[in-house]
Amino acid sequence: MNIAYWITAGLLALFYFYAGTLKVIRSRDQLRPMMAWVDRMPLPALRALGTVEILGATGLVLPPLTGIAPSLAPAAAIGFVLLQTGAIAVHLTGEDRRIALNAGLTATAAVTVWLAVRL
Repeated sequence: MNIAYWITAGLLALFYFYAGTLKVIRSRDQLRPMMAWVDRMPLPALRALGTVEILGATGLVLPPLTGIAPSLAPAAAIGFVLLQTGAIAVHLTGEDRRIALNAGLTATAAVTVWLAVRL
């Protein structure tokens, strides 16, 4: 179980740390080719979303690694399930209907919740 958690949590953390960093440092024009929905969101909200993703990625890794507040790991994974549920809604209400990545991230985060509770 421990190895499975570190694999799934590590992959999620890498993905969200990368995606969050892009949202924090890149301009809207640079993000548009890979994220068609950025024009429908205010720039401060986009930056805040990136910050939340970076913090969530940190929450998946640091608490179990250090043993300090390990209950934050399942909370971070639950946050990612909720984040992707919202992302699917944003995609479906706009013209961008590609939700396969979001569905995969939701499933991976749900598995991570289950594994984190069993740590």
